[in-house]
Formats: sequence, structure tokens, C-alpha cells
Amino acid sequence: MGLSKPEQDLKRDLQGIASDLKWSAVELKRIAERLTLAGNEIDAQAIHRLITIFKADEARLNARSAEISAQASEPIA
Repeated sequence: MGLSKPEQDLKRDLQGIASDLKWSAVELKRIAERLTLAGNEIDAQAIHRLITIFKADEARLNARSAEISAQASEPIA
């Protein structure tokens, strides 16, 4: 059985937010590198902690999206 419209919307939203987190982490990494080069290691490390959080959240959202797809493909008893 396929996904219902609300499930499709939820899956698309989860994937979109996960993608936003991924690209935000990429941009933050570039900022952290510039901060390190400028000698501001304390702020660079703070940004690296944010990147770690963003990556974990991205993985959680992608896993939840996959669960939604898997539940939709389970046979109904």
C-alpha cells in the first residue's frame, strides 16, 4: 500500500528539513574554518558542536522518513 497524502507530505517535509540541516552544517563548517584561521578557536569549536548536533538531527529525520516509507509498505493483517 502506498503512502497517504499526509504521509507523503510528512515524508517530504522531513527530507526537506534534513537537507536544510545538512547544508547548514556545510556552511557552518566553512565559517568555523575561517574562524580558526583568524585565531578564534573558541568560537570555531562552538560551531563544530553545532555541526555535530545538526548532523545527528539530520540522521534522525532521515531515519524517521525511512520508517514512514517502511510502514506504508507493510502488509495489512
